[in-house]
Amino acid sequence: MKLTGTILAAVLAATAAGSAAADTVRIAIGGSSCICYLPTVLAEQLGNYEKHGLDVELIDFKGGSAALKAVVGGSADVVSGYYEHTISLAAKNQQLASFVIMDRLPGIALVVAPGKNDQIDSVADLAGKNVGVTAPGSSTDFFLKYLLSREGLDPNAASVVGVGVGATAVAALEQGRIDAVVTLDPAISQLKNRHEDLKLLVDTRKEADARSLFGADYAGGALYTRQEWIDANPEQAQALAAAIVDTLHYIHSSTPEEIAGQMPPELIGDTAIYVESLKNSLEMISETGLMDDAAAEAVLEVMSFNSPEIAGAEIDLAATYTNEFVQAAAPQPAE
Repeated sequence: MKLTGTILAAVLAATAAGSAAADTVRIAIGGSSCICYLPTVLAEQLGNYEKHGLDVELIDFKGGSAALKAVVGGSADVVSGYYEHTISLAAKNQQLASFVIMDRLPGIALVVAPGKNDQIDSVADLAGKNVGVTAPGSSTDFFLKYLLSREGLDPNAASVVGVGVGATAVAALEQGRIDAVVTLDPAISQLKNRHEDLKLLVDTRKEADARSLFGADYAGGALYTRQEWIDANPEQAQALAAAIVDTLHYIHSSTPEEIAGQMPPELIGDTAIYVESLKNSLEMISETGLMDDAAAEAVLEVMSFNSPEIAGAEIDLAATYTNEFVQAAAPQPAE
């Protein structure tokens, strides 16, 4: 599996694209080690892209906002990132749409740094603190601002620090560079394994917790891109959707141990902790790939709560996602 690690690498990949096959689809991932994007990586490991006639290149970034910039800038074709970016771009009159949903829940948790439990008891206590997010402008950043706003605080009351996902987020928290972190699995499970008294102020990996916060499911990770790319490449969009649907079917018909066994070792780290992360997070992963209308509306509500620009925009929510490709895709048995 070819994974590059920086925006520079993405630019170099774009430069080399002229010599690549014309049907190569470049997917920018907002953190390949994150369980939230598991289907994107696992689809390649299972051969599902190839099965549907695709040549796919996966390009790794530290957060969803950087992956989005790659697509908007033309150095990648499709984002494996959080659906909510389609809404933030719609408010700027840029039309992007998701065409297969990977996560029906956000899977995001707000974790207090070890040794800070006596200083931080609630979201309100984050005012004036340094809080890690995957990257400024990413979904974890949006999530933090939403939580602060719900407490009646300025959404910028905490200072955000980009710490990436996985090991870099864990290191930033343990080294005392941040007071709390908004992160996802496997980092959550890694931290819990290392610190028994780890405090989670918010945890949306489970349906009950997410619905208590948002009132519905909340669309998370998805494949999305510019609407003009979908219009110009419907066969590739269909093949991508079918590959992910097949992968979702595999995920929900396999054990965490079997799934871990298919993943690249460099993304897993400690196998036992990775398996535990899967057990804690599989509930967030969609079984169908379909966008639920209420889940999209929940995202719009949260984004509007955070941003006067989005609240005041006339956003056609139906234009930010389509289910047509997923509805045309049926899970195919693995060969």
